[in-house]
Amino acid sequence: MTAMKQLAMRTCLSATLLVLATLTIGLAIAGCDRDPAAKVDLSHREELPPPQTPPSITYAYLPQYSHATSFMRHGQIVEYLRKATGLPVRQVFPDTFDAHLRMVERGEIDISFSNPVAYIALERSGARAFARIVERSGEPVFRGQIVCRSDNKALQTLDDCKGKRWIAVDPLSAGGFLFALGMFLDHGIGPKDFAEIAFAPGPGGKQEKAVLGVHAGRYDFASIREGTLDIVNHTLEPGSMRVLATTPGYPSWVYAARKGLDPSIVAKVRKALLTLSDRDPEHEAILNAAGMKGIIPAEDRDYDPVRDLLAKLGLDPSKVIGE
Repeated sequence: MTAMKQLAMRTCLSATLLVLATLTIGLAIAGCDRDPAAKVDLSHREELPPPQTPPSITYAYLPQYSHATSFMRHGQIVEYLRKATGLPVRQVFPDTFDAHLRMVERGEIDISFSNPVAYIALERSGARAFARIVERSGEPVFRGQIVCRSDNKALQTLDDCKGKRWIAVDPLSAGGFLFALGMFLDHGIGPKDFAEIAFAPGPGGKQEKAVLGVHAGRYDFASIREGTLDIVNHTLEPGSMRVLATTPGYPSWVYAARKGLDPSIVAKVRKALLTLSDRDPEHEAILNAAGMKGIIPAEDRDYDPVRDLLAKLGLDPSKVIGE
């Protein structure tokens, strides 16, 4: 190796060492500017509150159908009320009739949409009617129906129901039990005249379950709310069920406000509901989804015929809840 090459290599090595030394000194100086490692004192802790559900106005449909059907029928009304009133309206879904009544009593349901029998019980806890619906028939009344399989030739009249197996919707169901029971009593047929009176099992979907119980042959006939067959027929063979009898009409389903709800809130909801008109295409779609033709004002006294029915059946309205 020539002297010149040795000299060049030594020069390059010296330059490299100089750069490394410079970087080392720079990093050391920079490190001197940093704060010492922070110490964490675990003895000082702050409890964070759990996230809170925003306040809302709760709206519930007495659970005569499944939760999915209840949402499908009333979801558009709830959305409409949000927009029309500016209130944070939210739909809730009780599992049973009794749960619905208890939730209104406890203030967990602000706006209740229920049958008139349930309303009579709610009225005893301080709820008050402020509107009721006009049925698809164009009347502010509704009825119950006795239905059976179309191929059941043994059932032609109400008298033929004696000794047969009856499935009803719920002990608190108006169109699905009590209206039919009142009609049977008017024909001299009492509860002891049936081989069995059963009620649709489980939470939700009770109207559908009553129809399906007869369709499957487990019961001879069912009592349901007028209009139920139109809702469940798509799940059955066409023409497989028929209506044996229809009860007298009673005041239609009712909107009631729980005890203690701010009157200004009730007024806003009432005004919005009464504004719905089937002459407005947008409103008509909302009403059709809910099975209504319109909504009209209501007062507590409108439901006196239901109180008369309960008296005929020997039912004490103050003891309806929970029974």
